[in-house]
Amino acid sequence: MTEEFLYFDNNATTAPAPEVRAAMTDALTHLYGNPSSGHRLGQRSAFAVAQARRQLARCINALPAELIFTSGGTEASNLAIFGLTQAQPQKRHLITSSVEHDAVNQPLQQLQTQGYEVTRLAVNGDGAFDLSQLQAALRPDSLLVSLMLANNETGILLPVAEAARLCREMGVLIHTDAVQAIGKIPVDVQELGVDLLSLSAHKFHGPKGCGALYVRAGVILHSQMLGANQERGLRAGTENVPGIVGLGMAVELVSAHLPAAQNRMTQLGQRLESALIQLVSDGRIIGRQVPRLPNTCLLQLPRTATEELLIALSEHGVCVSTGSACHSGALTPSGVLQAMGLDDPDYGGALRISWSRYTTMEEVDRLLQILPVAMNKIQSPV
Repeated sequence: MTEEFLYFDNNATTAPAPEVRAAMTDALTHLYGNPSSGHRLGQRSAFAVAQARRQLARCINALPAELIFTSGGTEASNLAIFGLTQAQPQKRHLITSSVEHDAVNQPLQQLQTQGYEVTRLAVNGDGAFDLSQLQAALRPDSLLVSLMLANNETGILLPVAEAARLCREMGVLIHTDAVQAIGKIPVDVQELGVDLLSLSAHKFHGPKGCGALYVRAGVILHSQMLGANQERGLRAGTENVPGIVGLGMAVELVSAHLPAAQNRMTQLGQRLESALIQLVSDGRIIGRQVPRLPNTCLLQLPRTATEELLIALSEHGVCVSTGSACHSGALTPSGVLQAMGLDDPDYGGALRISWSRYTTMEEVDRLLQILPVAMNKIQSPV
């Protein structure tokens, strides 16, 4: 018996596309040779890895040789930050935003314990920052700026391309965490002007455990995994051939369907958010007036025990995420909302609702029917 869910947690992970599952099954069955082996079976695996690298390169407008396969976005961002700082230890200043994912935040925090200086750019209530703030922060000993392309909680887009132009003028490298962006908006490393870019397959209907780091030609990194010479010596270890094949198929589907998928997700979001405003008149949709991903809605709710609402929705088969975390019985606002100045004590938390190119309008309508029922059940007294 298959349990039915209404899945609106696609920023956490996505269901692998049918074509991805088929490609990975075939790889598991027929491509079990080690890509580093010289025999024909191993070379078949090596060809499959090279093909996936070309597929990804076409998707983001990179050269195949500029792509390093990793275990996911976290490893990719760690490799970018630690690999670069170890390659250029003479520069000790790093710049980031105050709304980054922990895959960027925690490496930077660790570097601070080693004497690096990290400047964190403040954001306003719309989740954006003034580029003049970045311009003022750049200096001769700045090594790297790391800015996410799209925020994982709010979906708000950061001005990465504009920041990259400022970085080039100062000779500073720029990395972007594009984990949430691939498959939802066009991502072109040439148009963005970035030197490094992290991505993860499971965010765009590929498999978990596989991602990549784009490294612009000429940028030098130090490997963080020692062993054999796979991935140009930057990522030792036998390649995850089925995962890489799955990633290749997933980006092939992104390339084929993105314009239609982006339009479809936009229509779903318009339907959802216009109805939410009517259903939750005293709630607020974070970043509604600024550029966002077409698939993300962060709904901040007044006086609502958001964790309880999450459970109530789950009892109806609805899968969403919360923008807050519960520690020792206390509802703590997310770091992103705090950075935006939206940790309002009159608001109990936020629900992140995220959909995909496979979500239907019927599923959106079912969610809109269930949400007020769940809210009435757990609504905290005024």
